[in-house]
Amino acid sequence: MPGNILGERFVVVSFGESHGRCVGAVVEGCPAGLPISEEEIQKELDLRKPGTSAVTTMRKEEDKVEFLSGVFQGYTTGAPICMLVWNKDVDSSSYEKIRGRPRPGHADYTAFVKYGGFEDYRGSGRFSARVTAGFVMAGALAKKLLGHAWGSQVYAYVREIGGVKSRDMPLDEIREKRYGNSVRCPDFDAASKMESKILEAKRKGDSLGGIVECVAVDLPVGLGEPVFASIDSDLSKALFAVPAVKGVEFGLGFESARRYGSENNDLFKVVDGKIVTETNNSGGILGGLTSGMPLVIKIGFKPPSSIAKAQNTVSMETMEQTSLVVTGRHDPCVLPRAPPIVESIVAIVLADHGLRGGFIPPILKKSKSSE
Repeated sequence: MPGNILGERFVVVSFGESHGRCVGAVVEGCPAGLPISEEEIQKELDLRKPGTSAVTTMRKEEDKVEFLSGVFQGYTTGAPICMLVWNKDVDSSSYEKIRGRPRPGHADYTAFVKYGGFEDYRGSGRFSARVTAGFVMAGALAKKLLGHAWGSQVYAYVREIGGVKSRDMPLDEIREKRYGNSVRCPDFDAASKMESKILEAKRKGDSLGGIVECVAVDLPVGLGEPVFASIDSDLSKALFAVPAVKGVEFGLGFESARRYGSENNDLFKVVDGKIVTETNNSGGILGGLTSGMPLVIKIGFKPPSSIAKAQNTVSMETMEQTSLVVTGRHDPCVLPRAPPIVESIVAIVLADHGLRGGFIPPILKKSKSSE
């Protein structure tokens, strides 16, 4: 399958470049009859757009979404849904200056070789986090579909930045407070320390990484198609498409490798006539299928590679050692803008498996909640 396509039934085609005319997504396979508006998509986009605080890039983009097809009189029609935002605040001058000297940590060298120098290198082109605006557009649609089908909701928040960790909190409190500060951490004490660390790194011309946690609730039992399309394998593949993601774990993840089986197993019980588990160390997945317990994922993000420090590199023209300082407008930490992107990717995969497994019909019936 081509590299810019995600999904089998709820199919997302990503398009656009960082400094091209626009970025967006085409969604094929969304059931007909889903109530949706540009305002609902816009609400999600506004959570990831740049230039909103001192801890993000100063690139100013309106990111106003436009539907080009697939929505009529407030409902999806069953046709492909094309959505885009226009790139307006574009400045490619800093990229022209360093052309031929690959930035450490970026795809400059690998893309140059793969595409024979024809790649759009401005703002990292297709390799830029700018393309995740399309992920969020498609994800907003997927989130609406999950809510319509099962009442499911997906929540992501910043768990850790630069070694500063959020305390464990109830899901209701996470849901209520996760967007209550510039770093998108529901633990406000930790958030203040995270922001200070980001600004300190920014002053030093450096950057920081961290961890986003995502929780999806009220999912049916049995989403997933083992063995090569298990829910965790498809989620992992999709999440690694987000720039700067370097690790994905479910439930206890690597911590489970340090436990006895008797400590790690989630024991079954019946509560109000429903089978649940006493703990959720598996993160809501058993045998590659959703178990009905909350789906819990942690995603590790590396520090942004564009930093204002002198770094060694090479000249691809002369094949000699040289150095560079990356200038321009860059995030000192991608974590504050990551939660809506992570939520979107997770929702897209869940929606796709909902359709693949027959849990969601191709035509949706109107309901009072959908009006």
